[in-house]
Order: sequence, then structure tokens, then C-alpha cells
Amino acid sequence: MRVPRDGDPDDTRRSLPPVALLRDLQVSMAAAASARNDAVAGAGRRRLRVFFLPFFARGHLIPQTDLACRVAAARPAEVEATMVVTPANAAFIAPTVARAAAAGHAVRVLRYPFPDVGLGEGMECLGTAPAHDAWRVYRARDLAQPLHESLLREHRPDAIVADVPFWWATEVAAELGVPRLTFHPVGVFPQLVMNNLFGIRSDIISAAREAVSVPGLPGKEITIPVSELPEFLVQDNFFSEAWDQMKASQLAGFGVVVNTFVGLEHPYCEEFGRVDARRAYFVGPLAQPSCSAAVHRGGESSVDCLSWLSTKPSQSVVYVCFGSWAHFSATQARELALGLEASDQPFLWVVRSDDSSERTQWTPPEGWEQRVANRGLVVRGWAPQLAVLAHPSVGAFMTHCGWNSVLEAASAGVPVLTWPLVFEQFINERLVTEVAAFGARVWDGGKRSEKDEEAETVPAEAIARAVAGFMEDGEQRETMKARARELAERARVAVSEDGSSWLDVHRLIDDLVQATASGLPLPQENSVRV
Repeated sequence: MRVPRDGDPDDTRRSLPPVALLRDLQVSMAAAASARNDAVAGAGRRRLRVFFLPFFARGHLIPQTDLACRVAAARPAEVEATMVVTPANAAFIAPTVARAAAAGHAVRVLRYPFPDVGLGEGMECLGTAPAHDAWRVYRARDLAQPLHESLLREHRPDAIVADVPFWWATEVAAELGVPRLTFHPVGVFPQLVMNNLFGIRSDIISAAREAVSVPGLPGKEITIPVSELPEFLVQDNFFSEAWDQMKASQLAGFGVVVNTFVGLEHPYCEEFGRVDARRAYFVGPLAQPSCSAAVHRGGESSVDCLSWLSTKPSQSVVYVCFGSWAHFSATQARELALGLEASDQPFLWVVRSDDSSERTQWTPPEGWEQRVANRGLVVRGWAPQLAVLAHPSVGAFMTHCGWNSVLEAASAGVPVLTWPLVFEQFINERLVTEVAAFGARVWDGGKRSEKDEEAETVPAEAIARAVAGFMEDGEQRETMKARARELAERARVAVSEDGSSWLDVHRLIDDLVQATASGLPLPQENSVRV
């Protein structure tokens, strides 16, 4: 599957050399901070006002909202978190914000209009836009720049946490004399892999090789077929054009917040803090499967899948979900349906709800629903993934390897069957299967690629064989189950009091308070807390 190009219409971007950007922003931030401190001198102590700007995708909206709530909950008397979002996205996160407010935490919402890019009403993120119109969401990103700049200048927050694509937040923060942090919704392993491969991008393009070994990574060697690399590493698109600019903005900013935990990516966390951030805060997992709000996090399900799960034996159900953005062809969806049927395993399959794209109009094979009625459930639209993964009847998760899904599976202690589709998901798969070792691939029998025209269809027989084999009792399954349980315990400890992620949330707040009070950049700190 291709990453939608923002270049379908003409697109113009400003560029600054990384070194010049860093120098200019540091000077600008110091001068503006001095003026800002003079303006607030003598005022009584108030909450630290932190603005959060997420990109237009549910995989970004949800964890950044979780982060805002986590920060506000950590110091209720000291921090006020504001989600800066468009109207439809505000409605999407409203239940989470309402629960935070009910708990007495200062979490607000500030709305701004979604840019007019020709999408239908209420289509304001990749999860709701038709597949063929996804490029319009990326176009909206560029058009949001003046809206963000105006809004930030008007409200003058004490700190800004902005998503990776919103590189201009660093410049505005410097102008205002406040810290800007980059929020990364994906882990440090995929970031390091993409960074290091981008450095040899010209060689990858010119060498016409079948696979590439990732240079500069700590630990074991990682090799990836070129067909499985994100498109921006092998040809020009929106990401390749914007990569240097986004990276320069990140390095010039105050620091980076990552939704991961040290117990999952320890050697990579150390390397990331050394080379890719002035300050690194590893604060995940932001989503907790044990939380009672997990049932409603992200939306409402069309069916009561949790009650259905309760009718199944312990660890018997394969949960199948490929995220809110990616799409299967009708042929591949049919093969998946037949493969799940032939596996003889109970399954819960989440299918993206229909929209105007023909690609998403999926009809089950004739008689299929009747044949699997006693052991299969299809949910169209949204399912409470955290609650599903935490259910004792779930024994495996077939996933596209989106970062949120990887992190949620690890946090819940559920072994994973990997089926990556787009962007960094093939890289995430290596972390799951080769490094953390709590999952296995669905298929190794043919070419895989994010480009539809290159990827081979995974046959039903292979799917059935993979599912049945993965669920079969034996040494391999027991090893993966034990590894998944170990990761779940590490995740629990990380977010508990004095755990690595708990400490990083409080360190983040302390650093922002100190930076706001002094108006001066703090000493560089790249240590990783274990």
C-alpha cells in the first residue's frame, strides 16, 4: 500500500538548514523568554499551561490525548493541558477529556477549523477520509500552519507539545520564548531504523538491491527487504521532502516525548537519547489495558464484543484488527475470511466501516457468516481494543503492527501474529519478532510491500496454517506467551510510582516548570532511566 502523496496538488514548503535553524531558534528563544518573564513578573503562581497539537490521524490523536491526561493527572495542581484540535477530532476525544475533567484534572479543548481541502463534513483525519482522498489530509497539514501560528500567538501557552509533522511549532515556540517538545506516537526502534536508512537513501535507490542491513543500530543486525521499506526511503514523496525539515525542528526543540517504555526498547532508548533528541522522555505505555475507561477509549463499538468474548474458553480467541486507516483489497479480504474459517479457531475480526471508497466495500463470501457463526464475530467500525486485549479469552492478536497496537499487545501480555501493511509497520514487525520476540509472521511465502501493485495476495491456506500453528500448544507458543507476560509486567512497572515512565513524566513537568521560570534552556540531559 502506498503512503498518500501530498504532491497530488502543487505543494510549496520552506526549508532551513538544520544548523542555522538550531542557532537562530536558540537565540530567538532566549530573547523572547526574557521579555516574557518581565511581563509575568510579580504574578502569583499558576498552573503550567501546556498545549498539545496532534496530527490528523487516530493513531496520533489518541495517544497524544492520553499524554495530556497523564501529565495533568501527575500534577493536578500544577498543570493545565489543552488539546488543540479540529471540531470532528474534538468530538472524537471528548469522552477521554470528560473523564479527565470528572477526575478533577485540568484538561481542556481548544478548537480550530479544519482546512478546506475538499473532504466531506466531519472527515478530519485519516481514519475517516476515504482511502483515495488520504492525500487531502496531508494537504490539510500544510494549510494548518497559519492557523496554528495565529492560535499559539494569541493564547501564548507556557509550553507546546506538537506532533512530528508540525515542524513550525518549534519556530513559534522560539518566538514566544517557550519550550517546544516533539511528540512521537511511534517507538524509538522504528525511528532509529528510518533515520539511519535515510542517511543511505541514495545508495538504497541506486544499488537496486533486494535487502538492506540497517547501519548504526545497537544490538543485533536488522535486515529488511527493500520492498518492505517505507516508500519515502526508496522514492520521493511527502515524507522524503519534509524529513530533513522535521528532523531539524525536532533537534532544535526542547526535547522529544515518545510513547514507549524502556523495558521494551532499552538499548534503542539509550541510542535515541544520544543522537536524536536534546532531551528524551519515554512515557509509555500511555494506554493501560487495566483501566476501566478502556472500554470506551477511542469510540463506541457497534456490538458488545466483550460479552461475546466471555462465552469463549480462556486464551482461545484470535483478535484480528488492522487499524483504522489501512485497507485490504476485496480479494485479500476474502482470503482472510476463508483462512480464519479454515483455522477452526474462534476469532474476533474488526473490519473498517464502509465509506465512499470502493476498496472498503467488503462482503463476506456466500454462506461464510452462517458457517462461522458459532465461533466468529465481525465488528464493523470501532472495537474497544484495549479492553479486548485485556480479556482473558484472547490468546493472540493478528495485527498490522501499527505502533499503538504493538504497544497495547505488549502491555496486555498478548502474543502477536504480524501482518504489516504500510509505512513503518514492517520495521515494527522486526521489533516484535526478532528483538522482543513475542510474535511471529503470518506469512513468509511471497513478496510483501506497502505498494498494492507489488504485494502478493496471502492465500487462505497460509493464513489458516499460521493461525492454527500459532494457537497450538507447544514450546514455541509457551515461549512467546511467557515473553509477552514479561513485557506486560515491565509495562506495568514502568507506569507505576517510581517506574521509568512515571519518573519521566514527572521529569518532563519539572523541566518545563524550570524552563518557564528561568527562561533559559536547561543543560542537555540524555540519560535513560531503567
